[in-house]
Amino acid sequence: MGEITVSAKTVDDAITEALIQLGVTSDMLEYDVIEKGSSGFLGIGSKQAVIRAWKKKTVEKEDELEELKEEIQEVISEVKGEEKAVKPEMKSEVKEKKPRREKKERKEKREKEAAEVKEVKETKPGQESKKLAKVQDETIAACEKFLIDVLHAMDMEVKISSRIDEEGALEIVMDGKNMGILIGKRGQTLDSLQYLTNRVANKTQDGYVRVKLDTEDYRRRRKETLENLAKNIAYKVKRTKKPVALEPMNPYERRIIHSALQADRYVTTHSEGEEPYRRVVVTLIRNK
Repeated sequence: MGEITVSAKTVDDAITEALIQLGVTSDMLEYDVIEKGSSGFLGIGSKQAVIRAWKKKTVEKEDELEELKEEIQEVISEVKGEEKAVKPEMKSEVKEKKPRREKKERKEKREKEAAEVKEVKETKPGQESKKLAKVQDETIAACEKFLIDVLHAMDMEVKISSRIDEEGALEIVMDGKNMGILIGKRGQTLDSLQYLTNRVANKTQDGYVRVKLDTEDYRRRRKETLENLAKNIAYKVKRTKKPVALEPMNPYERRIIHSALQADRYVTTHSEGEEPYRRVVVTLIRNK
């Protein structure tokens, strides 16, 4: 499949649909926004967002592997709070140190793309499950080895268990001490590690494979926290009659907020800003 044109309610939804149709992760997707779309007035005159999307041209494998190694180094350094990773053998694999700004930009890109991969499941679970390739044994082994090596470089002893979930995705659960540092602030470190593991999986076999990482039941607990936050913010908006903007969130977490308040007749939600600083705004619906 070459270039496709996708329309949806929002640009985010159109990107998600393009990922599903092309069967790629967001690091392999390129697109142009043809129409941003608009909600209109009370649904009248609304326009759908339209994008043109296509797969990125495959770059040289050695360059991809080098970039992956550097990103692994950055994740390790973020967790340990150091400028460089602790393991000499992993340090030797990085040929040169990237400028601070470039590292920051790559980190933001990684967090955004990690969130977009998760959003596919949240938006179209049925569709995505049809597109997933059967996970091969060597892919499971490659992902587990990758995680063991990275966690070893972090000086962490972790037990890893893998299974294929009901959607056909590879689910990997990590158990050990001090797993909070592996989760990171609002799950950012866990999301980055999940994104890198997905890249390893999709380099190991043909077809689209999706990997989900979890530890200490974080995914479920975070969802519950966001749902409770949404209800509390909605109550505040009704009481003060003033809109409230939440902290920046990734697309997956914003969708949880939108879904939690979808049935509330007195408030409405929308997103503002550009990634990775896009946030949900909760507004009172005023009766005319």
